[in-house]
This record gives sequence, C-alpha cells and structure tokens, in this order.
Amino acid sequence: MTRKFTLIILISLLLIAPAFAQSDFSVSEEEEHQVPEGIRNNEFYLESLRLTNLAHETFEFGDYDASAGFAQEAIRFAQLSDEFVSAQLLAEAKRLLDWADANDIANQNPSDYNESKDYYEASQEFHYNDEWNEAIPLSIKAIGILAAFETETVDDGVAPLPSQYTVRPWNVAKDCLWNIASYSWVYGDPQMWRHLYEANKSIMPDPDNPSLIEPGMVLEIPSIRGEFRQGMWSADRTYGTP
Repeated sequence: MTRKFTLIILISLLLIAPAFAQSDFSVSEEEEHQVPEGIRNNEFYLESLRLTNLAHETFEFGDYDASAGFAQEAIRFAQLSDEFVSAQLLAEAKRLLDWADANDIANQNPSDYNESKDYYEASQEFHYNDEWNEAIPLSIKAIGILAAFETETVDDGVAPLPSQYTVRPWNVAKDCLWNIASYSWVYGDPQMWRHLYEANKSIMPDPDNPSLIEPGMVLEIPSIRGEFRQGMWSADRTYGTP
C-alpha cells in the first residue's frame, strides 16, 4: 500500500513536470511566439510525453514498478527539455544583443536596450545555476524587445533567409549536412554541404567526421553568394531562395 501511495505521488508530479510547452511562464502570447516550434517541441519534450503516457498506462495495469521507472524518466526528460530550450533561447538573445551592439541600439534606444540586457544577464545567471524555468521567460522577454529592432521582413514580405538552424532528429527531418544544404532556404543544392561543414566544424562531436551531427546542434549558415541572412530558422516563416 505504501509503494502504491508513493507511485500515486510520483505520477501526480508528471502533471506539473517542468516541460516547457506546458509551463505557465509570465510572458505574453506574442512573446511566446518568439520561440520556434522546433525548439519548443524538441526531442526531449516529445520523449517526456511518451514516457508520461507509459507511466499512466502501466499504473492503470497495476505494474507499479514499471510505472515508477517511466515516471522518473519522464521527469528527467522534461528537465532535459527545459535545459535545451533555455540554452537555445539564451543563444538567440545573445545573438540579438550582439546585433544591437553592432548597430548602436544602446544610443538610439537606451531604455529598451538596457532592459533587454538586464533580462539577458538575469537569464544567463539562472541558466548557469540550472534554474531553467526562471531563465526561459527572461530570455523570451529579451528576445521580444531586441527582435523589434531587427529587420523582420524585406520589401516583398518574405522573411530574410535564416542564418542559423537547429538540427532536428533523423526520424523527424532526416537531417544531415547533405540534406540540410538542399533546403531551399539554405543553398538549394546538397552538394554545397561542405560550406556548412567548414562553418560548424568546431562544434561537431567529431570534427573529422562531417556525417556526425546531433539533434539540438545550432548550425551557422554562412552566406556564400552575398545573400542577406539573419535569425533562427522557423517552420512558421516563409523564405525566399538564396
């Protein structure tokens, strides 16, 4: 009876596990839209959902030991999801802050610039202390402020080509450098994969093996024909061609 009671508590924890897509952060709907779906619904989050379902199913069947194992793993993957999302958002906030510094935003809009910088620095501190639920909304707020200063569209209403891409799992997108280079908003030519390889060699698990990339890696997409690129790729946007 004691073990079953413990399991009930553990299963209940799954309902409040800190998976990003289910968390109630103090940000507006517009601010939350700054987070690309590919980051929000990352592989860790999806796995936490799968394990949560298994925990509930095995609990209903009375297999409490199996249910406990699935529940613990679901919570672990939810936490990994938070860490992943926090890191991605912090990197995007840093990119925008660097852009703002390069474009003299501090002098043009000192109040907004200082507010966004304060959000970024606070988010960075929370992130490095493994307090991802606190870091995430602060990064979103920094991104929301800074993104307003960065040109979002060109004259024809098509978003600028992305300068970064988050690698998706093979079973979702068949991502490899060859396939990524073939995307119309990258180079539209798989044989140009080497440009991606050279630009990202330093962050690859094995710099001598261009075939080895991992989900969650943020790849830089260098301009090779003078095309204008900025920001992270998002499935919600329409892009032109290089």
